[in-house]
Amino acid sequence: MRLMNPVSLVENHSACRINRAGQRVLPNGQIWKSHLLLLSFASKILAEANALLKLQDSPPGKPYTARARAPPLPFLLSSLLQSRPQLKLPEEQFGDEDSLDDDLDESSDSDDETEPDDLPPFKRLTKAQVGQLSRAQKKAYFDELEYREKLFMKKQLKEEKKQRRMLKKMAESAKELLSDPNENIEEESGGAASVPVPMPDLALPASFDSDNPTHRYRYLDSSNQWLVRPVLETHGWDHDVGYEGLNVERLFVLKEKIPLSFSGQVTKDKKDANVQMEVATSVKYGKGKATSLGFDMQTVGKDLAYTLRSETKFCNFRRNMATAGLSFTLLGDALSAGVKVEDKLVASKRFKVVIAGGAMAGRGDVAYGGSLEAQLRDKDYPLGRSLSTLGLSVMDWHGDLAVGCNVQSQIPVGRHTNLVARANLNNRGAGQVSIRLNSSEQLQIALIGLIPLIKKMIGYPQQLQFGQ
Repeated sequence: MRLMNPVSLVENHSACRINRAGQRVLPNGQIWKSHLLLLSFASKILAEANALLKLQDSPPGKPYTARARAPPLPFLLSSLLQSRPQLKLPEEQFGDEDSLDDDLDESSDSDDETEPDDLPPFKRLTKAQVGQLSRAQKKAYFDELEYREKLFMKKQLKEEKKQRRMLKKMAESAKELLSDPNENIEEESGGAASVPVPMPDLALPASFDSDNPTHRYRYLDSSNQWLVRPVLETHGWDHDVGYEGLNVERLFVLKEKIPLSFSGQVTKDKKDANVQMEVATSVKYGKGKATSLGFDMQTVGKDLAYTLRSETKFCNFRRNMATAGLSFTLLGDALSAGVKVEDKLVASKRFKVVIAGGAMAGRGDVAYGGSLEAQLRDKDYPLGRSLSTLGLSVMDWHGDLAVGCNVQSQIPVGRHTNLVARANLNNRGAGQVSIRLNSSEQLQIALIGLIPLIKKMIGYPQQLQFGQ
């Protein structure tokens, strides 16, 4: 609806090329005088046409009122389809993130596994002793060492899980015995630090100021439940420091069983100010059922978007979790409403699938979208390092279908090396492929990174010669 500023190239030098008709032409053969006049006339006509269109679209009595902007339905729908974790009580913060009230427990405790104490004694060798072994002996030694390390880490994970369950039962028993309803949150969750502890100094970004104002951001870790932190802008080069915002968080407990979280962030630079705030709560009723309610406020362009959302999760089977949600967003004077349905299937300890679909409507317009995410991980994950993820997303708005695909795979190569490959592609032919190899021992792999740098440096003389 807005007219772009046209650009016309002019060449009025005495050595300018002239065609057979005696008209000055540009190096590409274009007659610049006629082109300049055409753009001038076209700009004038289009400006008058835009003025007439705005006059017709405006309501009576307000001829110069700008048209109401349509809400960004694809952006709102993408935010709605995102899977959000369930808010938990302080004593449940370290539970299984993939489970709701331990109904979708992906890791099963089997008593027939070998315990580290049942194995024969094993003596670790020094580097000099390992260097004296043959190749076959080294392989056998490292295989045995890795096997014992995995068994030890599995035992630790089991003990931590049993401890979490025991603490949860103890907290439930303590709630029944306590007679004081105003019991402090710190006593229920194990207690926070009662003595203030100085936190380490924050790393400040590069600055033009000769002074190092680290002392301004020193703070103590105390029993105060309000968590206040500065927001760092890593890409800014300001006169002072790169902290240009404030982040505040806190978790409340209502009636000793309803968690309520508050988080807010305000950032301000020399031009724009951004505000983000979220208030969320969750209520559990029955086994494997919970309803969450949240209110979000964030800056979208120059307006504030207010979003009220609600989700209900329930386990219809032992390894299946279904979610239904609603969302209402007010952006300016436009109200948008959306609905989503999500299903998460944990087929085994290694494979799970999350499917989501929904629609967002506003001002007589509707956008449809869906996503699929499949994850295949190692049998002993996170001890095993192999992990593969496949993601698909579909968005339909105004008949324009957008399809995207993302693939990521992490493959262990040896004991200390990982190969990570990523690829994404959409239906418009745009995509990206990246391969990364990281190792904690084979430092010579870093020399591979010099290949594109050397290639770029070799290309500079060729470009300079071509420019000359």
